[in-house]
Amino acid sequence: MHAKEYERLSRSIEEITGIAKSMGLDYFPMRYEVCPAEVLYSIGAYGMPARFAHWSFGKAYHRMKLEYDYGLSKIYELVINSNPCYAFLLDHNSLIQNKIIVAHVLGHSDFFKNNAMFSATDRSMLDRMSTFADRFHLFEHEFGEKVVEETLDAALAIQEHIDPHHRFGRMQGFAEADGLMKDVVSFIATNSRKLADWQREVLWMIREEMLYFWPQMETKIMNEGWASYWHTTLMHELDLDESDTIEFAKMNAAVLQPARGGINPYYVGIKMFEELERRHGRDAIFEIREMENDVSFLRNHLDQGMVEAMDLFLFQREGEYYKVSSKQAAQVRDLLIAQRTNGGFPYIGALDGDYRGRGELLLRHRFEGMELDRKYVQMTLPHLYKLWGKPVHLQTQVNGRILTYEFDGKEMKVA
Repeated sequence: MHAKEYERLSRSIEEITGIAKSMGLDYFPMRYEVCPAEVLYSIGAYGMPARFAHWSFGKAYHRMKLEYDYGLSKIYELVINSNPCYAFLLDHNSLIQNKIIVAHVLGHSDFFKNNAMFSATDRSMLDRMSTFADRFHLFEHEFGEKVVEETLDAALAIQEHIDPHHRFGRMQGFAEADGLMKDVVSFIATNSRKLADWQREVLWMIREEMLYFWPQMETKIMNEGWASYWHTTLMHELDLDESDTIEFAKMNAAVLQPARGGINPYYVGIKMFEELERRHGRDAIFEIREMENDVSFLRNHLDQGMVEAMDLFLFQREGEYYKVSSKQAAQVRDLLIAQRTNGGFPYIGALDGDYRGRGELLLRHRFEGMELDRKYVQMTLPHLYKLWGKPVHLQTQVNGRILTYEFDGKEMKVA
């Protein structure tokens, strides 16, 4: 990007930011970085500009970059939930694309700052992750890359099984009414007799990172919908010529088009916010963006009119074909809520760290209508065994029956 292009982008950022502020957006101080595709996709794969190295991140980078090189997909921007808020723009973006992105990330920054789910976020996590990466490098030097990678593999296999309410002050080790300790990572880090101190530290660091990422997982529809609502609104306030208007329309249509076989969170989110504004006014949607997450957003506001307007429906396979099974809002809403509950992950908790009086680990899946993926269980229990050091058991429900998977370090059994 040449000096004149930077100057034009700077003026555009100033103009859009001023309009956003006048319309009531309350965002963190913004820092914009223009990056080549390699840098942008590296950040996208790792999740942050500075983070520990792991083969899964490299795999994600290769896939994302390959799709970009072949024109199959493109990341236009990345934005970091921090204070100040960092936004990374692709250096090949046109000026109009960057205008859209600036408007979009201002919506994200407003959401990060004001949504209740983000209220306990560690806004300095960008620096902490860099510190974590330094610790991992130290462990690799002291204990060897292979053993550190194996510990990371195991930790990442269970990273979603934390208690996200801990960020609001819930005590570690808090047990639910049915005796489940939702924070499996914390339970193992605290109670495993096998782990070395540095391995416990790995688990605690992975847990801290997941606590940071969790609000983004439980507000995906709202967050993207809010950012899309504002990039659309702010762009309409700009004085665009005919060619810019056409380019904006093409990019906007590509981002907001309905998805096949699932939902596009950008599309569903913006359509719901637009309809709620039409019914109740802009002040109402500001309040909604402050207080709710995806589950409450869908439960409280997705009604039959919205379902029909977005042409949402359920489908199932009958023989060789898929057929629509329901267009009723209650059923569509229930399925979407089930997919968004607990960040979209199964609810699994620790039940006993001395199962059978032999120091074995017993986990239980809280069945809520969705059975566990058997392959996922078979791949995950060996990782748990590495962390616990003794047989690991997982109770779940399959076809109405209670089954227990067991891995003893050698073979998988089902009882």
